[in-house]
Amino acid sequence: MAFVQIIDCKTDRLDDLNRLMDTWAEQTRGRRTAGHAVVATDRADTKHVVEIVEFPSYEEAMRNSSLPETDRIFREMVALCDEPPTFTDLDVVRDTQFNKAVAVRVLDELAKGNLGVIDECMAADYRDHDYGSEGDAVGAAAFKERCSGYVNAFDFSFAIESRLADGDEVALRWTWNATQKAAFMGVPSTGKSVVGRGTTTFRFKDGMIQEGWWQWDVMGLMKQLGMMPG
Repeated sequence: MAFVQIIDCKTDRLDDLNRLMDTWAEQTRGRRTAGHAVVATDRADTKHVVEIVEFPSYEEAMRNSSLPETDRIFREMVALCDEPPTFTDLDVVRDTQFNKAVAVRVLDELAKGNLGVIDECMAADYRDHDYGSEGDAVGAAAFKERCSGYVNAFDFSFAIESRLADGDEVALRWTWNATQKAAFMGVPSTGKSVVGRGTTTFRFKDGMIQEGWWQWDVMGLMKQLGMMPG
């Protein structure tokens, strides 16, 4: 079970606190078990600083606490605070990352032939960069037209191999398994089963997908369909 620790403190030395965290991160490289940390200030009281640190489990958090650098940095942190920090230990019972869920849903629904998901999840001025196509598709309607070529020509599914989120972007690494059922780019239906691998990165704004980048093995697909020599 994932574990989160919340550290509350009072200090007006935020720059020093950030430098302290940078020092700890550098000195514990390759040994720390913390996977994500956020430092935030209270808008109503800028001296109220909250640090949120995520770990894979409580046991991993305890391993992290046992590092000599962690103990030393903690003592230096106490010296920066107006009063001793307080700790809240939390076992995570739900972790919903909304942008990730939307990104995966778009690929799943496209595989079902549901082009309506584009209107639901993508901004009207969405811009699509597909390195397997000529030029960008500008606007949700243009992207829908681009997708319809694949939906009409193949029965397919996406197997999501990994999903990563950073700020307002989500990156998906996937395997595309498809069977040709109709003509595609001038190639008559072959009935062949093909496999494609690639990544898609979506940029979100206000909960909608604003921009997308597709990088995949176009040459591999063409070879499998007989559009070019193997």
